[in-house]
Amino acid sequence: MVHNQVDASRIQEMDSGEKRLNELGYKQELRREMTLFKTLAISFSTMTLFTGITPLYGSSLAYAGPASLVWGWVVVSFFTWFVGIAMAEICSSFPTTGSLYFWAAHLAGPKWGPLASWCCAWLESIGLIAGIGTQAYAGSQTLQSIILLCTGTNKDGGYLAPKWLFLCMYIGLTLIWAFLNTFALEVIAFIDIISIWWQVIGGTVIVIMLPLVARTTQSASYVFTNFNVAPERTGISSKPYAVILSFLVSQYSLYGYDAAAHLTEETKGADKNGPIAILSSIGIISVFGWAYILALTFSIQDFSYLYDPTNETAGTFVPAQILYDAFHGRYDSSAGAIILLFIIWGSSLLAGFQLLLVLPEWIYALSRDKGIPFSSIWQKLHPKHKVPSNAVWLCAAISILLGLPILKVNVVFTAITSICTIGWVGGYAVPIFARMVMAEKNFNTGPFYLGKARRPICFVAFMWICYTCSVFLLPTYYPISWDTFNYAPVALSVGLGLIMLWWVLDARKWFTGPVRNIDTDNGKV
Repeated sequence: MVHNQVDASRIQEMDSGEKRLNELGYKQELRREMTLFKTLAISFSTMTLFTGITPLYGSSLAYAGPASLVWGWVVVSFFTWFVGIAMAEICSSFPTTGSLYFWAAHLAGPKWGPLASWCCAWLESIGLIAGIGTQAYAGSQTLQSIILLCTGTNKDGGYLAPKWLFLCMYIGLTLIWAFLNTFALEVIAFIDIISIWWQVIGGTVIVIMLPLVARTTQSASYVFTNFNVAPERTGISSKPYAVILSFLVSQYSLYGYDAAAHLTEETKGADKNGPIAILSSIGIISVFGWAYILALTFSIQDFSYLYDPTNETAGTFVPAQILYDAFHGRYDSSAGAIILLFIIWGSSLLAGFQLLLVLPEWIYALSRDKGIPFSSIWQKLHPKHKVPSNAVWLCAAISILLGLPILKVNVVFTAITSICTIGWVGGYAVPIFARMVMAEKNFNTGPFYLGKARRPICFVAFMWICYTCSVFLLPTYYPISWDTFNYAPVALSVGLGLIMLWWVLDARKWFTGPVRNIDTDNGKV
C-alpha cells in the first residue's frame, strides 16, 4: 500500500515531458534541467546565421541580382514555417532525444517503422557529417580572407592561401574539433555559452554597423527590385533557372531547428517547450537572417567589382569585399573588416565544434541498434572521458575525405552543402510523410496539435522538402566540366544506393529501430 502511494506521488510530481516519455517506453535517464530559453538559444545557435548565409551569398547574388536573393529569403522562410509547424506537432507528441529517428519509427507503425527509421537515421547521419565539412570550408574561406587582408590585400602583395594550404586549414579545423570533443569536454559548457552570445551579439553588431560605416548605400529600389542574370559569370542565361539557384543560400541556411527536438529529454515541459523552441528559432532566424542579407546588400559599393579577380580580396569572397569596401572607404583601413571577419570565422569555429559534438552521439545511438557497419567499434566509449571517441574520429575522417577534391575542383563547397542539405532536410521528410498518411486514431496528441490542418500542412512541408532536395542536385555553373561539375548527385547515389542495398539484402531481417527500455501497455504511439 505504501509502495503504491509512493508511485502515485511520483506520477503526480512527474514533468509532463517525462510522463509522455514513459508512455513511449523510455526511461528518464538524462537530467531534465534545461529551460525554454536555453533550449531556444542552442537551437538558434545551431542554425548558424553567419556560416549559412555568408559562404553562399556571393554566388547566389551573382545568379540573378539582389532582388532575387532578398525576396528569396522571404519565400523560403514562408515555406520553412510549414516544415517547422509539422515538426512542432510531432515533437509535442514525441519528446524524445532521438527525435527524427524515433519519430519515424513510431509514426510509420510496426510494419514500415524499421524502414522509415533506417532511412531517417542514415539521411540525418549523411547530413550531419557533410555539415561538419561545410563549417570547415566556410571557416577556411573566411580565414583565407583574413590572412589576405592582414598581409596587405591582393593589390598590395597580400598572401592568398593556395588550394593546398586551404585544404590544410580545412583538415586542421576538423582535427581541432575532433580533439576537443574527445579530450577537452570540460570546455563544452563554456563553448555552448560563448556560441549563443557570439551569434546574437556578433550578428547585431554586423547588421547595425555595416550600413552605418559604408560611405554610400544602395537605394531601396536597387535592393528590392534589381534583377539581372549574369551569363558571363555563371554561364546561366535562363531567368527561371537563375532564380532557382539564387534561392540556394536561403534553403541551405534555414534548417537546423531540429536541435530543439534533440534536447527534449533534457528540457522541462518538453512537450510544450520543444515546439515553442522550434517555432521561435525559425522566427528569430527568419528576421535576423533577412536583416543580415539586407545589411550586406545595401552596403554594396560596386556590384561588378565584387567579382573582379584583381580586387582586394582577389574576387574569392564577396562578403569580405563588401566589408573591406565599407571600412576602407570611410577609415582608409581594413582593420574593421578584419574584426568583423573574425566574428564570422568564430561562428564557423563554434558551429563546427557543436556539430561534431552532436553527430557522434547520433552515431553512437545508431550503433546500439546495430544500424551501422562495425557497430561494436563505434559504440565504444573512451575509458576516461566517457564519450564515443571512435565515432568522433570516424565522423572527422569522413568529413576530411569530402574535402579532398578542394585540390582539383572549384565547386566543392556547393557539392558539400548539397549533400548536407539533402541529407539533413531529407531526414525531416520521413516523419512528416508518415504523420501525413497515418491513421489519426493511432496518434497520441500532445499539447501542440494541428487537428484537421495537419494533412495540408504536412503535404506542403513534404513537397517543399522534396523541391529543396531536388534543386540541390542541379548544376550550378555552365558549361559543365570536371572543374564545375556538382558531384553531389554521384556521391549521394552511391552512398544511399549502398545503404538501401544493405537494407534489402540483410538489415531488414534484424533492424527494428529504437529499442524500448520500459514495458508499457499504452497501445498508441
